[in-house]
Amino acid sequence: MRRIHVGNALSAFGLGFTVPYLYLYVARVRELGAVTAGLVLAVFAVAALVVLPFAGRAIVRRGPLPVLLTALLTTAAGALSLGLAADAPTVLLSAAVLGAGQAVMQPALATMIVDCSTAQTRSRAFAVQFFLQNLGLGVGGLIGGHLVDVSRASSFTLLFSIEAVMFLLLVVIMTTVRVPHAPATATTHQGGRASRRRLLGDPAMVRLSVLGFVLFFACYGQFESGLSAYGVETAGISTSALGTALAANTAVIVIAQFAVLRFVERRKRTRVIAAVGLIWAAAWAVAGYAGLGNGSRAMATAAFVTTYGLFGLGEAMLAPTVAPLVADLAPTGLAGRYNAAFALVKQLALALGPAVGGPLAASLPAPYIVTFLLCSLGITFLALRLGRLLTPVQNQPPVRSRVVAQGSAAAGHAPARA
Repeated sequence: MRRIHVGNALSAFGLGFTVPYLYLYVARVRELGAVTAGLVLAVFAVAALVVLPFAGRAIVRRGPLPVLLTALLTTAAGALSLGLAADAPTVLLSAAVLGAGQAVMQPALATMIVDCSTAQTRSRAFAVQFFLQNLGLGVGGLIGGHLVDVSRASSFTLLFSIEAVMFLLLVVIMTTVRVPHAPATATTHQGGRASRRRLLGDPAMVRLSVLGFVLFFACYGQFESGLSAYGVETAGISTSALGTALAANTAVIVIAQFAVLRFVERRKRTRVIAAVGLIWAAAWAVAGYAGLGNGSRAMATAAFVTTYGLFGLGEAMLAPTVAPLVADLAPTGLAGRYNAAFALVKQLALALGPAVGGPLAASLPAPYIVTFLLCSLGITFLALRLGRLLTPVQNQPPVRSRVVAQGSAAAGHAPARA
């Protein structure tokens, strides 16, 4: 589990180097224009949507580790190729390779966490994963920002090369991991269509997928598109203030993650998700206040930073809640299929979120705020409805005692699981 968490941190660190500067790199440094840069971002989403249905089947049949190693090598090749690309076809092809590798990494790593944890320790494991991902992205983006120089394409080539090295280093680390194999069952050996029917016939998973779509559509899908456009164009905040708001989001996650974990572990998961919907509704209301224009620019900036901070608090509450719930709903042997399906829902939401939110925020700012405030309240409604379909253990697994955990390690059980 420690190696898996190191892997999460390294992968996030590598992505943080390049993701914030990808649009700038394609549009200005390679002088390929805004249209090509926009297509690159779209290619990332399309590549993920293409490969994720196959990723779930591969994880079930081959295990998460071989799939992860393949994805890491693919991602490293895509990053290096993108750093060297100078024309539009090569850039788009490299983006497709990089996007496909990144997309497959998510369910593979999530399945490895499931295999190396129990129902009692799973929430904490996913909370650590989310914490390290945000820390890695923040540190990577900070260092990358000091290395890039728009006037020198070689500085971006260095950036993408460092990203590729991070993923190759991660390959070396992951080859030392021994993941416990899930026990073989009749479910494990079902064909692709049979396991897909099993998933689609699971009412709790279907409802969780709908809830997940709204979660990612109304929050993550707006961060770098509609909400940022609304802040700059309607609320009148500066781009530097927008950077401060994004930093506040990451800071809240990093600072609050483990304090929030103690709160989350002792409550029903669906009620935690419902509370997140209310918190995000408050965040959208504060964003609406920032755009009213009744106060000073300093007040608008403070309100916008508060909005991103509230979103961060909600994200910290979701990290130890949603992903473990997906794992606990999966029948034995199908964790990879369930993780890949949920990742596919996430990618759909992240693709549609900016497409809907960006134009709406630019042309109709007031309806934009109202729409996503209602989406947040919808999260609360859907979460409470989901609670009716879950067993008591699925909705609130028992919290593992630290005393028991230490005793088990002393008896030699922990190394067997590692």
